[in-house]
Amino acid sequence: MKNTLVLFFVLIGLTSNLSAQEKFTRKDSLQGGLRAERTSYDVLHYDLNLKINPNTKSVSGYNDISFKIVAATKKIQLDLFPTMLIDSIVFENKKLNYRREFNAVFVEFLENLTLNSEHKLRCYYTGKPIIAQNAPWDGGFVFTADMNNKPWIGVACQGTGASLWYPCKDSQTDEPDFGATVKIAAPNGLTAVANGRLTGTTDLQNGYTRWDWEVKNPINNYDINVTIGDFVHFQDHYKGIDLDYYVLKDNEDRARIQFEGVKPMLDCFQSKFGPYPFIEDGYKLIETPYLGMEHQSAIAYGNMYLKGYLGHDRSGTGIGMNFDFIIIHESGHEWFGNSITSKDIADMWIHESFTTYSEAVYVECQFGYEKGQAYVNGLKSTVINDGPIIGKYGVHHEGSGDMYSKGALMLNTIRHLVNNDDKWWGLLLKYATTYRHQIIDTKTVINFFNTETGMDLTKVFNQYLNYGTIPRLQYRINKGKLEYQWIAMENNFDMPVDLKIKGVKIRVHPTTKWKIAKHKINTLGEIEVLTNDFYINVN
Repeated sequence: MKNTLVLFFVLIGLTSNLSAQEKFTRKDSLQGGLRAERTSYDVLHYDLNLKINPNTKSVSGYNDISFKIVAATKKIQLDLFPTMLIDSIVFENKKLNYRREFNAVFVEFLENLTLNSEHKLRCYYTGKPIIAQNAPWDGGFVFTADMNNKPWIGVACQGTGASLWYPCKDSQTDEPDFGATVKIAAPNGLTAVANGRLTGTTDLQNGYTRWDWEVKNPINNYDINVTIGDFVHFQDHYKGIDLDYYVLKDNEDRARIQFEGVKPMLDCFQSKFGPYPFIEDGYKLIETPYLGMEHQSAIAYGNMYLKGYLGHDRSGTGIGMNFDFIIIHESGHEWFGNSITSKDIADMWIHESFTTYSEAVYVECQFGYEKGQAYVNGLKSTVINDGPIIGKYGVHHEGSGDMYSKGALMLNTIRHLVNNDDKWWGLLLKYATTYRHQIIDTKTVINFFNTETGMDLTKVFNQYLNYGTIPRLQYRINKGKLEYQWIAMENNFDMPVDLKIKGVKIRVHPTTKWKIAKHKINTLGEIEVLTNDFYINVN
């Protein structure tokens, strides 16, 4: 499985490199860019009212979109994949004209909408959404059956776009300020689970029951979700947080044991990153027919009640077999990705690097510093160093899959640059709470870390995020003195690094030009570079 995982990251990297070499199209900029038709309005609330038919594998219904005008306009852009057919768009009891271009839907109002005015439109639609071939790695629906041949349906759309199944402003720059309601009609006997809290059910007297859910917090589009199955529901309460679990009926006993792992996770992450960000909406795990996804307050769980990643340890150290990877990783996203969200998917490292690092934080909480360091360093085997972690802005393009492990190793490097764990944990806590429920970019992260550490880490971030290589420390003995320099892609790279000389730890400050240390050295064997603290190459 370890080799399979490495191959997965290789494939992601190859895809990323190929994408970077492609010429981006009008379709890409419509999906990933910002123009007046998008920036002129702010989404306040989504109200989805849908029927999902497992026999026809179709979705039908409407979305009421409440919004505020922030720049006077007569036209806005919504997004909806062409596989979903629009019946009509209704505004103030009148049907509006609209024009489709790829996934974009340009809606024309009858008159100018004025600054600060608030409105609601309804988009009726129906269609057969994209079927995922390998969810969650590709976006789309999964229509399958459980072990009792009951329908089991899920959807994961991160990266592909939420507009593959419902109309919205499909941009991470805009989350509905006042959350969303998700009303899903599913065949009688099945349970439809979505984000937030269940507010009621209604027998529609047509073989379907509608399940009504409400999210009070802002939520990014790809996190809005539904899972349908023959579920049993059980609850728990832990230190003021409501815990709800929806699992296939045959798996209840296993789930009750496995999901006890949620409690130490909450203890660790709340101590390091601050209070659970969505306490009003509760915390849920929902058994899904795919591996997992960080759907806000409704985490998709498909790790088969195994420890590690489907029973294997991504770190290759054995330490990852002490916990359920999906519970820890996807829950980490509640803080990093769901609470703190990147404006552009080019900056998805803001989600994935911090969340992958949170795995090592959990290990440290449970088993101590040495185990945490062994775990994060074990992730080196999954790094490809194939290209930039940051993608291309404005064209719906993610960077290298190295945003996971390499990003975590970058953060571990910065921890050791700070060289003060009290300061480091205080910094992470302040970062998570300062930008709670905010949408940010790479520049914001770098400025925060520079300010809070009192160090200029800009070149460090640039080197690890913008290039498909890591810095290489060269050192040699010249006339009994140690000399060293960096080989790096970032201009004038000058990151400090720690060495041990004859067992004594020292910090040196290499640049991209040879520097001479004061220390007398007889042989290179007297020098140890602390490569577990700093993610670098050495020669």
